[in-house]
Amino acid sequence: MNEREWLTEGFEQHRAHLRAVAYRMLGSVSESEDALQEAWLRIRDQDPGSVENMQAWLTTVVARVCLNLLRSRGARREGLAAHVPDPVVSFEEEDPEHEVLLAESVGLALLVVLDALTPAERLAFVLRDVFGVPFADIATALDRSEAAAQQLASRARRRLRNTPEPDRDLARQRRVVDAFFAASRDGDFDALLKVLDPDVELRIDGGVLRADASLMLHGADAVAAHTATYSKLYPFVRPALVNGAAGAVVAPSGHVFSVMAFTVTNGTIVQIDALLDPERLEQLDLSIPPIADNHS
Repeated sequence: MNEREWLTEGFEQHRAHLRAVAYRMLGSVSESEDALQEAWLRIRDQDPGSVENMQAWLTTVVARVCLNLLRSRGARREGLAAHVPDPVVSFEEEDPEHEVLLAESVGLALLVVLDALTPAERLAFVLRDVFGVPFADIATALDRSEAAAQQLASRARRRLRNTPEPDRDLARQRRVVDAFFAASRDGDFDALLKVLDPDVELRIDGGVLRADASLMLHGADAVAAHTATYSKLYPFVRPALVNGAAGAVVAPSGHVFSVMAFTVTNGTIVQIDALLDPERLEQLDLSIPPIADNHS
C-alpha cells in the first residue's frame, strides 16, 4: 500500500468520528460534510510518514477547518431573529445512520448555547470536554499555547455552567412531551403551564423563507399562549428522537413543516427549539412514517 492509499484508508476509517467532531463544532450537518471535504483537500497530497496517531492528526485538521468556518459565519447570521442548529432526527430509538453523531448525546439546547461561544472557546470545549483531546493537540489546532487553550476551555465551561441538564429517562421525556402536545391540541392553558418550566424558553428559526415565524420567547405564560396559535398542526405530529431526546416532526400531508426539540428537566420542559426553515428542512431529507394514532 502506498502512502496515498494509506492516507485515504485512514481518513475513511475515521470519517464517522471526524463527522461527529465537525457537527459539534458547527451545529450543521451540511457544513460538517463541507468541513470534511475541505480537510481531505488539505491533506490528500501531504506526506503522512511522520503521523504517529492518525485520528488525533485528522481531528486537528478538521478542527482547524471548522474554526475558519465559524469565524466566517458571523456575517451570514446577522439579522436573524433566532437560529436553531441542524437537528439529527430519527424515528427509531436505534438508527445506525445517526449512531455516531449521537454517541456522545449532544442535545440541541447545548448546541444553541455553544453558538454563543467564541470560535476558539467552542473548539477548546468541544475537543477537550466532549472528545477528550489533549490540550497539546488543541493548542496546535488553535495555534496558541497549551495554557491559552486551557483558559479557553475553562472560560467556555463557565459560560455553559447554567445549561439545563436533560432528564436521562427517555420514557419520562416522552410522557412530558406528549402531555405538552395534548394540552396544546385541547387548548388547555392550565395543563400547558403544568408541563412548562416557569422560565421555559422557546426558539423558532424560520430562516429566510419564513422569517416572520422566527422568534424567541421566555416564560411559561408567553410560550403557552404562543403554542395555541399552532393547535391545528398538532394532529400531524410524529414523535421522533431529536438529537437523542424526545422530540417531534410536524408534517401535514406528509410534508415536513417543522422539527421540534424539547429539553425536559425534572419533569418539565425548560427549552423548545423549533426549526421551520423550509430550505434546511429539505436538506434533512426525512422519510416520514405514517401517523400513529396517539394524538387523537
